[in-house]
Amino acid sequence: MSDETTPDDVSVIVVGGGPAGLSAALFTEKNGLETTVFDIDETWMHKAHLFNYLGIGSVGGSEFMATARQQVDDFGVDRRQDEVVTAVSESGDGFVVETEDGEYEADFVVLATGANRDLADDLGCAFSDDDTVDVGVDMETSVDGAYATGAMVRPEEWQAAISVGDGAAAALNILSTVKGEHYHDFDVPDDAARVFGEHVAE
Repeated sequence: MSDETTPDDVSVIVVGGGPAGLSAALFTEKNGLETTVFDIDETWMHKAHLFNYLGIGSVGGSEFMATARQQVDDFGVDRRQDEVVTAVSESGDGFVVETEDGEYEADFVVLATGANRDLADDLGCAFSDDDTVDVGVDMETSVDGAYATGAMVRPEEWQAAISVGDGAAAALNILSTVKGEHYHDFDVPDDAARVFGEHVAE
């Protein structure tokens, strides 16, 4: 990404449409970065029922995912359902993502493919001794501009709430990089009224 790039010019590709990937996509698209998600719907959430997600009393995993997908769709994320990513590589200042249907370019890439770490390995990301992708608290890998989240970076802690946090952390780091300062995505009630109007819960 060049020094003259503005946020409106920045693109993000998220590989994976589970809680981590959709969380990252929500934060980046909501804050003005053109975001594409490749989602093959192989998330473990379809086997889950959430009782341990803070703020949600009880919800089925598939229902949770339907709500999450609708949320990112409503913010304008380009969600490409069932388009399989076959490769991710560096290209200039960004990345090329290859699928069965074509090639896509992005300034940043977020990998959210569960315990499947093949794309991270092919991209040349460093791994930890436990065979997870090595990241810091901002979820950035050893490859600048490439992020890994969720089960890719954790040997055991495969909780939806943790994965959602990982995706948000990756997105906020991308936004901070783009904006050149620490970025915080804090909403207030007036924001909700402005965005959703009469649909805001009272």
